[in-house]
Amino acid sequence: METVSLATLTKKLKNAPQSVIERVMGYVDALLENSKETKTYLLTDEQQNILNEQVGLNMKEYTEASKVYSNLKDKHEL
Repeated sequence: METVSLATLTKKLKNAPQSVIERVMGYVDALLENSKETKTYLLTDEQQNILNEQVGLNMKEYTEASKVYSNLKDKHEL
């Protein structure tokens, strides 16, 4: 398959009607939106459930990682 360059697309769309340009822009936006949702990792069902349960929780209930690290160092005298 031949790689399509921006110059090639510009040339093809140069005289296209506005309606075609709008459809192309919508298509490009949809492609870009879908690429944001693509995960570069794989979670087990258990891991995904843990994450799902955390959605919408109050941020005040969390402890900063640096504080947890400091507490662990103190506890184990490191």
